[in-house]
Amino acid sequence: MKMSPKSSLLLQRINETPTTAAAAACKQAYRHPDAAQVPENVARYHTHAVGPNQCCSSVSQHISAPVSTVWSVVRRFDNPQAYKHFVKSCHLVLGDGDVGTLREVRVISGLPAVSSTERLEILDDERHVISFSVVGGDHRLANYRSVTTLHAAAGGGGGTVVVESYVVDVPQGNTKDETCVFVDTIVKCNLQSLAQIADNLSRRNPSSS
Repeated sequence: MKMSPKSSLLLQRINETPTTAAAAACKQAYRHPDAAQVPENVARYHTHAVGPNQCCSSVSQHISAPVSTVWSVVRRFDNPQAYKHFVKSCHLVLGDGDVGTLREVRVISGLPAVSSTERLEILDDERHVISFSVVGGDHRLANYRSVTTLHAAAGGGGGTVVVESYVVDVPQGNTKDETCVFVDTIVKCNLQSLAQIADNLSRRNPSSS
């Protein structure tokens, strides 16, 4: 039974129809209730090369807390379980948190995965960009790469807009739509959890707002 995703957080999905076996470039146009357009300097990080057996999608979340507070949670490559509730544990296997660091993540039971080995690809504290790729583990999300960016919400109301995009292989036996629905659901849950945690931190530390 095919699911039809319905969510205000789901952004425009990329309908990638390659004409050759080579990877095709895809770029999404992002829209958000508090930001008519994601700034170009942010959007460029969400441009992915997508192969014929891959899917690419993105999710956005508005958070009332300021960028600095949200970033303090997101940038912790060694502690994804702080807001990713599907993560049971994480430990660094190589590196100390800089680009190139490897972590091993173990997930909670009930998901079609046990563990994931992930490499930190981008950590930009000035532009508030973090990216990682999955390089091993016991799971079905082969060649997964995620990019998460933060920027201040437009309109003078304050807050942060978080955009997370990804590209991943479509597992054998699944369609692109099924794969995107599955990954989108996890990403949405993560970002909603991030919003709650960051807002709580901001309320406890109003001077950072």
